[in-house]
Amino acid sequence: MKASLKWFAVLTSIGMLLILLGGALVTKKDAGLGCGRSWPLCNGQLIPDEITLELIIELAHRLVSGGVGMMVLILSIWTWRKIGHVRGAKFLSILSFGFLAIQGLIGAAAVKWAQSDFVLALHFGISLISFAAVFLLTLLIFEVDKKFEAEKLIVDRRMKFHILGITIFCFIVVYTGALVRHTESSLVCKDWPFCVNSEIGLPENLYEWIQMGHRAMAGVIFLWVTYAMIIAIKHYKHQQVIYGGWISAFLLVFLQVAAGALVIFSRQNLYIALAHSLFIACFFGVMSYLVLLTSRSTKNALLLQEESSLIHNSNQQSSSSISLH
Repeated sequence: MKASLKWFAVLTSIGMLLILLGGALVTKKDAGLGCGRSWPLCNGQLIPDEITLELIIELAHRLVSGGVGMMVLILSIWTWRKIGHVRGAKFLSILSFGFLAIQGLIGAAAVKWAQSDFVLALHFGISLISFAAVFLLTLLIFEVDKKFEAEKLIVDRRMKFHILGITIFCFIVVYTGALVRHTESSLVCKDWPFCVNSEIGLPENLYEWIQMGHRAMAGVIFLWVTYAMIIAIKHYKHQQVIYGGWISAFLLVFLQVAAGALVIFSRQNLYIALAHSLFIACFFGVMSYLVLLTSRSTKNALLLQEESSLIHNSNQQSSSSISLH
């Protein structure tokens, strides 16, 4: 595979991460209306007269999103032509650009017309799917040269359940986290891990429920990933891609939970908050790759079953031939 395609794919994946972090920065700085109710122009002007910090953040996010969007489109077409024969490449090409376009339309709609916090929280999740698709395309490009073994994998039913279940649950965790940001519920509970604002120890209003609901889900996914990693350590050391994937997933989810706690203790430090978003994005990318490997495992199991059946039939025919003689 050409080095130029590999480098372009890596840069596009990094660009998608910048879009995710830029969106989180826009929300953290409350800069969603930095350009007013005008889109794609800023306050109805190509070059605004009055420059504010919120305007710079929002405009920069739009420019980066537009530039990376063109990169995603180019990567989708390029990979379609070069590795379209690889299973899943065409689907991921469509998925990456399609969801990025949807994300851009939702962002534009949020500017033009007011949206509820529950709708706006979908914005990060949709961007996350687009990032995961670009990330998987990048891995497929590197796999073509067989630089690492990721083909002959057999994943049992229990592991498949954990991979698919955690990936789906991760998206729910991401949504609740985005909802915390959009409802400005990050510091409604100034303690961690519990909310001790009330005497009964339970949340007393919607914002506290949103915050504690997200913490509870983050705790569940941390324990779930830990359990799945232990299974991988015990039974999948011979399959380094699965083994390494779960080790990476555990480290990322640990960092994500730690960053979430530090957001509270630091009273919402901006850099820690952005790291919190970065860790969950990388974690979702790793889980998405494990899902891709799971789909291959099903195919490999069927091929292995067919091969065993052919060998068995061949042995039976040989035995019958010998007995006749």
